[in-house]
Amino acid sequence: MNAAKVIAIVLIIAGALGLVYQQFSFTKETTQAKLGPLELSVREKQTVNVPLWISLGAIGIGVVLLVTGRKK
Repeated sequence: MNAAKVIAIVLIIAGALGLVYQQFSFTKETTQAKLGPLELSVREKQTVNVPLWISLGAIGIGVVLLVTGRKK
């Protein structure tokens, strides 16, 4: 399996996951203040929305790469 096919499959899977879940979230920890040995940190949950056009574009590019990779 060559690199183009692997990239194509990864793009198709990523696009499908983007269509299914439409967003992902992660927790970001930041240090707000340090006073000697005391440290105040804040955990903040952030959500990122995945646009529909990016998911469809990833699937489309993956399919094109997969089809053009077979012709060679």
